Amino acid sequence: MGSRVEGAAAGGDYGRRTGRIGFLPLRRHNALLGLWTVVWFLLVARSGGVSWHYLRQGEQLLFGDAPGGGLSLYARHPELQIGPVSLLAARLFAPFPPQTGQLLAEAVMSALGLLMLILVGRTAAQHYLGTGTNHRRLQQRILIAGLAFIPMWVEVSVRFAHLDDALALFFTTLAVYSLSRGRSTAVGVWLALAADSKPWALSFAALLLVLPQGRRLRVSALFCALVAVAWLPFYLGNLDSVAAARFVIPNQPASSLRWLGVSAPSTPPWDRPAQLSLGLVLGALAVLRGRWPAVVLLGADARILLDPSVYTYYTASVLLGTLIWDAVGQRRLVPWWSWIALLSLYGGTLLIPSDPARGLVRLGFVVLSTAYVLLWPTSRKRTRQRTRTRARTRAAEPVDPPSEWPAPLPSSTIGA
Repeated sequence: MGSRVEGAAAGGDYGRRTGRIGFLPLRRHNALLGLWTVVWFLLVARSGGVSWHYLRQGEQLLFGDAPGGGLSLYARHPELQIGPVSLLAARLFAPFPPQTGQLLAEAVMSALGLLMLILVGRTAAQHYLGTGTNHRRLQQRILIAGLAFIPMWVEVSVRFAHLDDALALFFTTLAVYSLSRGRSTAVGVWLALAADSKPWALSFAALLLVLPQGRRLRVSALFCALVAVAWLPFYLGNLDSVAAARFVIPNQPASSLRWLGVSAPSTPPWDRPAQLSLGLVLGALAVLRGRWPAVVLLGADARILLDPSVYTYYTASVLLGTLIWDAVGQRRLVPWWSWIALLSLYGGTLLIPSDPARGLVRLGFVVLSTAYVLLWPTSRKRTRQRTRTRARTRAAEPVDPPSEWPAPLPSSTIGA
């Protein structure tokens, strides 16, 4: 009898340490975030699916025999700025009645957002392995940041039902998680799938620079090959597919471009290449500065800075970037940047009536967040701690894996 009591006490103590609910494989902060996701899904679902018809049209054209489809899809329909992987995923919902398929897609995308929060939490736990990080505080940080992330995720996954953007961000999260676990090949595969889901995700390829030097070239070649396999058939099948890269949208009065002096009524010809180049350059600078958790945020910053449109679902990419930065790049309990992004970018859209003022807020957020993650000094104590941790990790690793990677953390001890 005494042993049972002791076992129960030990189990309760383990649950308190890890945040688990009893003996269930579920942690309290994840349960709360799950409930938060359901609440927002129910609030938005009635008015959701604004852009789902584009996914349905695209997958029907790609896989059907209608004129202007097949490999001529992007040549005849340049407005479908959707990657082939996203159209393939949309095909999974085609057998259902249109309304049911849309609702299922929105539910799946909402669940992906919750999974991304769990993956970022485990990435942070792995990143801070051996530094004495309090996992309960880390869980609290994920919870607070997740409360800001979920409303914007529901914006992209339910209100607009942009499966392409959702998949691009989900695959990018998998790449970040794989990076923390030392899975070099998986990093290249996930980043390629992100770019094959939505072209603007190419800016996240700066994460390849984090890989060990001996593997970087091989994985980069794999990344390029997978991107080419997805996109080249369309360009080779119909050379007019290049029209998709030149597709323009209106330059809205609330865009940051207006504050940069770009008054053209639609997308300037240099704009898309500049977005990609700026995202890659900023991401490379972050890696060189030892701040790779900022790569996603900087790529998203480049997008909203130079994009002529101001759709609210764009902010989901920024919130993923701030989530990764707040969880992995910093150790503060309160994830300030996630809430700053939500209040300024999404709150500004709802509360600021002036288009130029909203554009100025967008510009201000990009400038301040970029300057902070690239230029704000890292504390010497934290730098010394990381150095000691890397030294201990190298000494404990077997000869086979590259010394840059930390040993995998057993799943039972990961607190997030």
